[in-house]
Amino acid sequence: MTFVQLQNITYAYPGSKADVIHGFSLELNKGEVIGLLGPSGSGKSTLLRLIAGLETPRSGSIIINGDTMVDPNSFVQPERRGVGMVFQDYALFPHMTVAQNIGFGLHGMSRGDRRARIIEMLELVKLPDYGKRYPHELSGGQQQRVAFARALAPSPYLLLMDEPFSNLDADLRGSIREDLRDLLRQAGITSILVTHDREDADAICDSIIGMPSLASSVV
Repeated sequence: MTFVQLQNITYAYPGSKADVIHGFSLELNKGEVIGLLGPSGSGKSTLLRLIAGLETPRSGSIIINGDTMVDPNSFVQPERRGVGMVFQDYALFPHMTVAQNIGFGLHGMSRGDRRARIIEMLELVKLPDYGKRYPHELSGGQQQRVAFARALAPSPYLLLMDEPFSNLDADLRGSIREDLRDLLRQAGITSILVTHDREDADAICDSIIGMPSLASSVV
């Protein structure tokens, strides 16, 4: 059953006459992990921003879990899309503890439920004793795990990952990829990974789309 559907997405950067994405379509099933593979400038990160609602396509539609996020007649704000995002630099708040970072997006919960969810996320990413630490006290791999915990804490419909391994050294990269693969399977969350590294995509994704042909691809 199709869970995420992009139909004929077209986008050009402001002030540009050339489309960076043209007529792109994609379908994901629930729990599926898709990789977008390609060099810088191929439109990978732009596509994630369109899905998240950080940019608006010139044309086309995006549907998540049966709800239209954007089409020619409607636009759902990013905070209402049920989309989690992990950025290349992790984007943790330096003045907040690990627990506070994870709990940042847990609005509308009671204090007890919020605390329970934070503990659950710390366990999930294998950092149960790190809640009181600050980002600068963590290794790169630990910071990445916190970024994933924060993105997963609100139970998003869809997780978007933009080059999440690019700041890790080669040795750590391999072990973190395995941890992330297990984490995504355990959470059962539909995900899109953007990367320029084929090994990243092969290690985590169910299928891979090559982005040099993005403008004409239909999946």
